[in-house]
Amino acid sequence: MKQYKVGIVGIGAVGGEIVKILRQRRFPAEEIRILARSARTEVIEGESFEVQATTADAFDGLDFALFAGTEGSKGASQQFGWDAVKRGVTVIDNGDDFRMDDRVPLVIPEVNGDELQNHNGFIANPNCSTIIALMALAPLHRKVPIRRVLAATYQSVSGTGRSAVEELDAQVRAYPGTPSEAPHVYPHRIAFNLLPHIGGLKDETPGYTSEEVKLLNESRKILGAPDLKVSSTCVRVPVFQAHAEALFIEFEKPVDSADARAWLETAPGVRVIDDVEQAQYPMPSLAEGHDDVLVGRIRRDTCLDNGLALFVVGDNIRKGAALNAVQIAETLIRFKQG
Repeated sequence: MKQYKVGIVGIGAVGGEIVKILRQRRFPAEEIRILARSARTEVIEGESFEVQATTADAFDGLDFALFAGTEGSKGASQQFGWDAVKRGVTVIDNGDDFRMDDRVPLVIPEVNGDELQNHNGFIANPNCSTIIALMALAPLHRKVPIRRVLAATYQSVSGTGRSAVEELDAQVRAYPGTPSEAPHVYPHRIAFNLLPHIGGLKDETPGYTSEEVKLLNESRKILGAPDLKVSSTCVRVPVFQAHAEALFIEFEKPVDSADARAWLETAPGVRVIDDVEQAQYPMPSLAEGHDDVLVGRIRRDTCLDNGLALFVVGDNIRKGAALNAVQIAETLIRFKQG
C-alpha cells in the first residue's frame, strides 16, 4: 500500500486526537509531521513527536496537511493553506476561514463524500455542531426533502479549547465555595450553569451568534439545499466533551417515525439509541470517545407540519473535528486508487 506523509498543524485537543485516530485506523502514514507555533517535544499516547515551528517551507514533501484549528492555529490556513496547495499538498482545514468559499468543498464523507472527486487541493471540515446534526438529518433528507429545522444545541466546553476544559474543572472543584479566580474563558461561570452564547453576533442575521449562522449556512452548502430554513439557539453547557442537539424537522411530506428510525439504523456512522421506557437515549457520556453519532427520542413533532423531533449526540472533538478530517483523507485515497 502506498504510504503518505501527513502534516498536522496545531497540537491542541483536535491535533492530538488526529494523531490518535491516524494510529487507531492504521492510516498509511509514512510520516506524521506536527507543526505548531513553536518547536518542542510532544508525547501523544506514549509516542514522542518532535514538533516543528510552522513555516511555509515546513510543508514541503507532505501529501496531506490537516489544520487542526486549535492552539492558536485557527486562521493558520489563511497564512499557510493555499501556499501549501501550491507546493503539492492537499489541505484539510478544520477552521472556518474557507468553509463558505466557492472554491472549497465542505465535506462530511458519509453525507457528501462525492464532492471530493472534484477539488482544488483545499477541503474544509464543517463546524462540529453542523457535522453532528447532518449525520442525522442527511439520511432523512435523502428520503424526503427537509424544509426547515429548528435546533437547540447543548455544546461541551472542549469545543472552546483546553483552557475552557481547565476552567470548568477548576470551577467544579471549587464549588460550592468561591472560585480562586473570576471566569476568563467565558463571560460567566460555566460550572452548574448554561450560557446561550457561542461565538460573536453577526450583522447579517441580527440577534444570532456566529455558531448559529454556521449551522444555517453550512447545512445549506453540504446538503445542496439553498432554500433550507434553519433557526437555532446554541448553548454552552458544563460538559467536558460531546455535543447534544435537539432537532425539530419539517419535511415536504409526512414521515412516519418508524420509517425514520429504520433509515437512521442503516445510515453509516449513526447509532440509534431509542427506548425511553428503558431509559435508553443519546447522552454525552455515551458518545465521548466514540466515532458514531447517536440518535434517539425519534417521534412525531406536534407543532410542525410533517414534523419529526430527534435528539442527537456526538463527540465534538472526534467525529465533530479530528475523525471527520481523517475520513476525508481516507476517502481521497480511495478515489485515487479507483
